[in-house]
Amino acid sequence: MSFFGMDCVRKKERELERKLRANDREYNLSFKYATNAIKTSKYNFFTFLPLNLFEQFQRIANAYFLFLLVLQVIPQISSLSWFTTVVPLVLVLSVTAAKDATDDINRHRSDNQVNNRKVQVLIDRKLRSEKWMDVQVGDIIKLENNQFVTADLLLLSSSEPLNLVYIETAELDGETNLKVRQALTVTGDLGDDIEKLADFNGEVRCEPPNNRLDRFMGTLTYGGQKYPLDNEKILLRGCTLRNTEWCFGLVLFGGPETKLMQNCGKSTFKRTSIDRLMNILVLCIFGFLALMCTILAIGNYFWELNEGSQFTVFLPRQDGNDAALSAFLTFWSYVIILNTVVPISLYVSVEIIRLGNSFYIEWDRKMYYARNNTPAEARTTTLNEELGQIKYVFSDKTGTLTQNIMIFNKCSINGKCYGDVYDYTGQRLEITEKTETVDFSFNPLADLRFMFHDHALVEAVKLENPEVHAFFRLLALCHTVMAEEKKEGEIFYQAQSPDEGALVTAARNFGFVFRSRTPESVTIVEMGQQRSYELLAILDFNNVRKRMSVIVRSPEGKLSLYCKGADTIIYERLDQSCSKLMDVTTEHLNEFAGDGLRTLALAYKDLDEEYFKQWQQRHHEASTALDDREGKLDQLYEEIEKDLLLLGATAIEDKLQDGVPQTIEQLSKADIKIWVLTGDKQETAENIGYSCNLLREEMNDVFIISGNSPEDVRQELRSAQTSMKPDAVEDSVFLPEGTLGKGVKEEAANGEYGLVMNGHSLAYALERSMELEFLKTACMCKAVICCRVTPLQKAQVVELVKKYKRAVTLAIGDGANDVSMIKAAHIGVGISGQEGMQAVLSSDFSFAQFRFLQRLLLVHGRWSYLRMCKFLRYFFYKNFTFTFVHFWYGFFCGFSAQTVYDEWFITLYNLMYTALPVLGMSLFDQDVNDVWSFQHPQLYIPGQLNLYFSKKAFFKCALHSGYSSLVLFFIPYAAMYDTVRDDGKDVADYQSFALLTQTCLMLAVSIQLGLEMAYWTAVNTFFVLGSLAMYFAVTFTMYSNGMFLTLPSAFPFIGTARNSLNQPNIWLTIILTSILCVLPVVTYRFLLIQLCPTINDKVMFKVRQAKATPPPPPRRARMRRTSSRRSGYAFSHAQGYGDLVTSGRFLRRAAVSRSSGLTHIGRTTTGFSPMGRSAGYSPTGRPQNAKVADVEVTSLQMYRTIKDPAL
Repeated sequence: MSFFGMDCVRKKERELERKLRANDREYNLSFKYATNAIKTSKYNFFTFLPLNLFEQFQRIANAYFLFLLVLQVIPQISSLSWFTTVVPLVLVLSVTAAKDATDDINRHRSDNQVNNRKVQVLIDRKLRSEKWMDVQVGDIIKLENNQFVTADLLLLSSSEPLNLVYIETAELDGETNLKVRQALTVTGDLGDDIEKLADFNGEVRCEPPNNRLDRFMGTLTYGGQKYPLDNEKILLRGCTLRNTEWCFGLVLFGGPETKLMQNCGKSTFKRTSIDRLMNILVLCIFGFLALMCTILAIGNYFWELNEGSQFTVFLPRQDGNDAALSAFLTFWSYVIILNTVVPISLYVSVEIIRLGNSFYIEWDRKMYYARNNTPAEARTTTLNEELGQIKYVFSDKTGTLTQNIMIFNKCSINGKCYGDVYDYTGQRLEITEKTETVDFSFNPLADLRFMFHDHALVEAVKLENPEVHAFFRLLALCHTVMAEEKKEGEIFYQAQSPDEGALVTAARNFGFVFRSRTPESVTIVEMGQQRSYELLAILDFNNVRKRMSVIVRSPEGKLSLYCKGADTIIYERLDQSCSKLMDVTTEHLNEFAGDGLRTLALAYKDLDEEYFKQWQQRHHEASTALDDREGKLDQLYEEIEKDLLLLGATAIEDKLQDGVPQTIEQLSKADIKIWVLTGDKQETAENIGYSCNLLREEMNDVFIISGNSPEDVRQELRSAQTSMKPDAVEDSVFLPEGTLGKGVKEEAANGEYGLVMNGHSLAYALERSMELEFLKTACMCKAVICCRVTPLQKAQVVELVKKYKRAVTLAIGDGANDVSMIKAAHIGVGISGQEGMQAVLSSDFSFAQFRFLQRLLLVHGRWSYLRMCKFLRYFFYKNFTFTFVHFWYGFFCGFSAQTVYDEWFITLYNLMYTALPVLGMSLFDQDVNDVWSFQHPQLYIPGQLNLYFSKKAFFKCALHSGYSSLVLFFIPYAAMYDTVRDDGKDVADYQSFALLTQTCLMLAVSIQLGLEMAYWTAVNTFFVLGSLAMYFAVTFTMYSNGMFLTLPSAFPFIGTARNSLNQPNIWLTIILTSILCVLPVVTYRFLLIQLCPTINDKVMFKVRQAKATPPPPPRRARMRRTSSRRSGYAFSHAQGYGDLVTSGRFLRRAAVSRSSGLTHIGRTTTGFSPMGRSAGYSPTGRPQNAKVADVEVTSLQMYRTIKDPAL
């Protein structure tokens, strides 16, 4: 666990406003603000033992065994030795304590690692290197490039022009594109002058600690002036400083009060639903135990009154004949004897089984990712069987479903489509890694990582096709990307969104290189010629416009407007003359959309100088208007963005991780609902939803909830419900309150629907008054996507489903922004991806690729659940049967608390005779292998419905045990009654009866285990037969003369085995008893399979018919949607970004002097690491998954689902 998993600390008194003064520790300490130290550990050296034991004895079973131990040291009531309980109890407590101690030591190490990081702090007019934990509110600290931000800071000054800094917020919101922050001018003037910074005594008043990542309100008072502070001036803990040499900041919030920590989510102790059910069952068993002991104690009371007085003649008692006292002592004696209904070995065995199944996950080569050398890891060993019961999966998008790499895939220019590759017969070829790529050596400024396969487009560029040139000129001019050129020819692009970076990179490679910008100009290199365009206006993007335009003047003085945006929006603004081109381009757009690509339409128009001057004047007036400024600007934009001429369209692939669509398809067939909770934009999330098969064209409707008020959101939710189920009865969604809390009934919609909801609407939907409305609507949908959600909202959605749905939830993510969601869900899965290890550190299971989730659930999860349920059913059966025989014997031994078996058999029954066979079944059993599990995902559904182990299954098991115990007691009793050996000697004695009963019991439970086992291995066979052999070997040894002579009191059953087990009638009794015990089970199962077979029965029948593992089906053809849907303008822009560009507040230092011209001489590539791959653009410059030669081929193709009408 990392510091991102910190339990947020509550202040004793709620803070209403934060006040602090720079460089004044004494003043700030008076408010007792939290320091920057964080603590995630639970124990220290002194508190470990008492706290850990206190936690462990909160488990009902542990407390029960401690109580039994106390009873066993009282000689008047104990008929068993105290060490039979103390040894296993100490063992269980020690193992658990060791595990808890190891976990906590790791947490201490993680805390120390973070708290001991170094940062430069301004103290006593000098910069000193201090530990993070010693930083306090009001300190001024210096950060350098690529450093983590230490605490929540007010940015004071930076090395960049206009006091800008660039930060990466991947650990907060999952977005890897860079963000810009800018300091106030008044603090920016302080620069890096230590004297000035030391004299700075500004006072800040701001909001108290909270979890809102997107909002900050406060004021700075300095030099008698008040300055407003907002989010654009704040650097949050968890961000990383990028492309900025240094900056200074004032600490506002530290440690647990930072916004990152406030979003951390609460660490909860996770327990499986089987654990919770076991607690209820154990309470029921205690009740039943008390009932049996009471019946036997009452029996003892009456027996003492009626029969006991006769025995005192030859067995006189010191206290006389006190029936009531005898009954009281008998009650507690029977509590000890019958305690095997809840043996401590149950809990030891459960932990061993979970540990074993965890190793299977870690050893699975099919979940090993060779490219990163990352195996799957079970970080928590106590939740395995819960993996077989998942109903809801909550997934992050960026880095989990996608690789966050944008690839310029295809384009349509002037009615011609580029990007596909054809063979000599005109057949389209599938593009693979072996497909020949275009040679960009003609362009010395090309991005080396860019790949494109269609040579026709390069030829068109070289032939100076005017439409193609205009197309790429638009891409090079119409954007808000920043360029950085530290060395000649090495250009780095900083884009607000990865897809915008991909478009500019594509233009760069095709000879239109964006090189630099100022507030008034954009400089590009066109086919080797450097040209500077005057930038007259940026008509910025917003969610309503879904387009952006630039107005530029070329070096020749020509005025042009270039526009790009969602195709539907652009088409409405095109000139009539484009109608034929529109039809052709529409076909191409449909084809792109069918491939799941993100599309943009590009258009332009030439402007009249006179008209533009007059428009520019009105634009200036509108932009300075005090009322309805946005409305006036929109009108002006609408006016000039019309009668455009269509140039073409682009198609960008937001590269999904391998196997994501197939995985989602498989999980859907297993009736697992997938909700995507992402911090990304609505358009982006929607597009990914379609490309990964979460949203599909065949769906009846996809509802978009985007209301800006509670009333709007409620209305939209209700209209969605009405569309899905017109005849739905109002307010029929509540279940009565029960032991598991309130629930929302599962309602089937009339068809398949999807739901897309944005962040501000979700905030209203999660309010108490509307949460059930939202949940009901969402649960009726096949897929749910929530966009622009904060980390805390992710956790709230998970908590909502946990609270009202009786279902098991799983959350999967890869960044620190997913930690709270991962902690909130029943199971948290971390993907070791590009966004650091925070999600992995807080998770229960981790692996490298989303596609491994289907193997984790459909194979390991299902097997773990199946094994655990079989284990519990069998374990309760064998122990109840063992214990109930004592109960029947009580009626024949004067209720004297005498044991029916030999004491050694009682000690070794769970420890030696039956331990290994049941463990063998629980570790190796499987109904069908992994291939069949993938071919029939429906096999997963019984786990979601708790069909394998529930209260009903438990009571069936108890009834079966009751029947078996009757057979095991009364058949041997009747068979031995007044019986003699064949040589006339007596065999009807207590010891012979005890031996016969326990031998019958051993055979009966072994046969029952054989019936339970579906998958026999050499190990299982050895364990079952070996345990029986061990029983006979130990029995003959214990009952031998030698043992009796060594210790007569401990081995009283001398010669019993030899005396009894050589008699034919004894063996006939054993066989008869065993057959009678299992006969009802065999009959019941036969009838069940014949009359109402389960999905497991059907598949296992198919497996037996196949007689062998089926060969892998042929590779599935690439799925293509023939959809007419086209993705919209899906850039992750922030509104107002264009204003920042033109205002000059976004400029870096002047770049190095440049040369231009296309040369054919060799290029110097030393140290050349431009960003982007193919049209792939990764905003962080991380390695972009270059294919490794000997990487394993994904095995997903093997698991094509076979539709079987019989199922």
